[in-house]
Amino acid sequence: MDYDILIVGSGPAGQHAAWQAARMGKRAAIIERKPKIGGAGLQTGTIPSKAMRELAYRLSHGGGMRQRIALDLRTRRGLLADALRRKELVIAQQESVIMQRLLRSGVALIPGEASFVDAHTLAVRDSNGQVRHLSAAVIVLASGSRPRRPASIPFDKRSVLDSTSILNLRHLPESLVVVGGGVIACEFVSIFAALGVQVSIVDSHAQLLTYLCPDVVDVLTDSFLDMGVEFHMLQKVQSIQLDSDGTHTRLSNGVTLHADAVLYAQGREPNTEGLQLENAGVHSQQGWIEVNEHYQSNVPHIFAVGDLIGRPALASTGMEQGRAAVLHALGGEEHVTAENLPMAVYTIPEISWVGQTEKEVQQSGLPYVIGRAQFKDSARGQIIGDRQGLLKLIIARDSEKLLGVHIVGEQASELIHIGQLVMNLGGNVHDLVRNVFNYPTLAECYKLAALDCVHQLQGAPVPAHNPRC
Repeated sequence: MDYDILIVGSGPAGQHAAWQAARMGKRAAIIERKPKIGGAGLQTGTIPSKAMRELAYRLSHGGGMRQRIALDLRTRRGLLADALRRKELVIAQQESVIMQRLLRSGVALIPGEASFVDAHTLAVRDSNGQVRHLSAAVIVLASGSRPRRPASIPFDKRSVLDSTSILNLRHLPESLVVVGGGVIACEFVSIFAALGVQVSIVDSHAQLLTYLCPDVVDVLTDSFLDMGVEFHMLQKVQSIQLDSDGTHTRLSNGVTLHADAVLYAQGREPNTEGLQLENAGVHSQQGWIEVNEHYQSNVPHIFAVGDLIGRPALASTGMEQGRAAVLHALGGEEHVTAENLPMAVYTIPEISWVGQTEKEVQQSGLPYVIGRAQFKDSARGQIIGDRQGLLKLIIARDSEKLLGVHIVGEQASELIHIGQLVMNLGGNVHDLVRNVFNYPTLAECYKLAALDCVHQLQGAPVPAHNPRC
């Protein structure tokens, strides 16, 4: 065998698989078909969109939101240029960090596109068309995913865009139609609305982010409305057309939306079409690879991690999956991934959650109580002017343990880890009550929400919950 382990893909999942193998003293190599390392997580997704979001957030919370209509074209172009420069700087810095870490670890980087010859052998074709065969005892597939691009949508990378091509815009559109109501769609709505673009969002559901509680999503919706976003809910796109006047998006209700650009953000597809999985006997469903709890495919020495195995398809979970797969494959210590994984949507404001939603708890039939803390009721919330932020705890009435934590507001993606740790360590609501939080901080909202729960658990009347949850 040429290597102990071969990893296809240099995104977050592939990187952490390689680093774990190197720490165990194994010969590891990453095969990457793109000219730059990092995958969608660094190059076309997680990092660049969040870098742009940061500039948009600063604008919208520095008086810019109220002044956006007055921004002249030159200023608006400058804002986009600033956002793009920030994105490219962050990508370059992170790429250097990742490259140095891989090289220091002794991981080999092999450029080229990989495909299976047999269950232990990969053919790697480089940019010159040269092919070499590499074999390994263990193979980890971490080739990621890409935006779904239906043939009926006239993508042109200038006016009709997906979540990759929109990151390369050089001119800020006056108006933008966003098709979709999921994570990616909502994040780009936030970015472009904050940059002064007139944004319209089209979704077939009654609510954005349908898997979350409406009281949490309502805060985001209100923020969008404040930024002038127009909603076209319960609508499907019948067609998108391009002409000299821009784009024309026809909806199921007969309305046609005219805009400079359209972002189509409805789902992603796995990057498995070139792997020739059939040569290794690996099973997949529409390209998504089926795995067990150790991330093994039906072929025991072939693992799949990250976006290739479907939800949650997050950089954070992919990192842990890569590490867990290698530990199991190479006989490391027993690895148990934390049961409760944090999720985040980097909108303005952020949304983050861990555990169950209120609807899921209701469906389980388990008695529960809800504790809420408004950011505006905390000193830090008043200082920063976040009057809409909300921290929501879902507590089992019998065990008094946390079933779920949901946060919408500034720093939600950071604050969620407090609740996650309490849940994973088996703590209960009283642990939050007894804890001392710095004052003034937004973290103090945990204590306020926990006290709300305890008040109810001690027999006080339980306030009616949002019936829409």
